Amino acid sequence: MPKLSFIGNELVSLKNDDISTIESIKNHNVKIHFQSKSGYGNSLIEAILNCDTELFCIFNADGSFDPKELTKMFEQLNDNKADFVFGTRYEKDCGSEDDPLVTLIGNFMFTNLGKIFFNLNITDILYTYVLGKTKEALLLNLKSKDFKFCIELPIKAKRSGFRLVNSKSYERSRIGGKKKVNAIRDGFLILSGMINLFFS
Repeated sequence: MPKLSFIGNELVSLKNDDISTIESIKNHNVKIHFQSKSGYGNSLIEAILNCDTELFCIFNADGSFDPKELTKMFEQLNDNKADFVFGTRYEKDCGSEDDPLVTLIGNFMFTNLGKIFFNLNITDILYTYVLGKTKEALLLNLKSKDFKFCIELPIKAKRSGFRLVNSKSYERSRIGGKKKVNAIRDGFLILSGMINLFFS
């Protein structure tokens, strides 16, 4: 059974010019990985490739994710004999303080497309609060350099026969940084990514 440990195993993937984040964490017991390629997906893929623990977690650094929920996600991983646990804001007793109507509608649409065309049981496909097994993630050959990573991970994991489960989450208002999601641009990215994955 995997063990959940946060002491001395944290790996943070950053751009070289992210000076404020570097300064805020440099005196803590974390390993900093400077991504070699730009892009949201590239950052996450490089972090997973450099992860030396049995489990990995995708966790936003803007304060919107509650770290206490990781314990519940870990329990879901073990109790359900799962390979990946995906946080969800769209089940009973869940919610978000940082999800405007346009992204809520888009997420609802893409989540349902994932169910219809990929048989996904994920209820919040664009929410990247994820706990998973590192070895299994490395087998997926993840390639998305941008926001399409959000759909590539669960779709490829499902296709590979891995077990995916949801875990209830509440997204808080961010305490730092700005929301970088552009509904129209990223909506087209996600749609094109789904089409490519469907025909691949």
